[in-house]
Amino acid sequence: MKLLFDLFPLLLFFGAYKFADLYVATGVAMAASVLQIVWLVARRKKIEPMHWINLTIIVVFGGATLFLHNELFIKWKPTVLYWLFAVVLLGGQFIAKKNLMRSMLGAQIQLPDAIWNRLNTAWALFFAVVGCVNLYVAYNWPTETWVTFKVFGIFGLLLAFVIIQSIYLGRHMKTPTKEGAAEVIKAETDAGAERS
Repeated sequence: MKLLFDLFPLLLFFGAYKFADLYVATGVAMAASVLQIVWLVARRKKIEPMHWINLTIIVVFGGATLFLHNELFIKWKPTVLYWLFAVVLLGGQFIAKKNLMRSMLGAQIQLPDAIWNRLNTAWALFFAVVGCVNLYVAYNWPTETWVTFKVFGIFGLLLAFVIIQSIYLGRHMKTPTKEGAAEVIKAETDAGAERS
């Protein structure tokens, strides 16, 4: 249910694009992101930092798209978001000396320090590459192709990355359990969905 809730603005964006155009879809995604926050506040649920970050970026880039009537701004939104994640992960690891992946997943699994560092770096590189791929698609393919890539392609890349990573982590877990592996897959899929 959380995954569907997190994908709510993205799914509405795709639906609105199919029935109207990119500008209508952008407005719908902005409204859906605001409604997500309102819903969480009304239900007295915790608002994850990811929701605030996504709302801020969609309002800024979506607003620029609508105000300037230039679709490139909304096409840059995923790249900015993913590059921000990459910078935060690498900055945390190399500047603040804090492994953010360990902070998020350390309660579910136990890994050697070197593996935590590889995991953190792998996620940062993944986000950096996906940001670049998004720009490549945005600048070299029609808008319809970019929308499909944004909704399905990025999610497919994320899912493939999580599966490969889970197999890799399974070999390095200090206390490998089925429950622990399932928790990692769920936590990473939920986190990835929030980033889309």
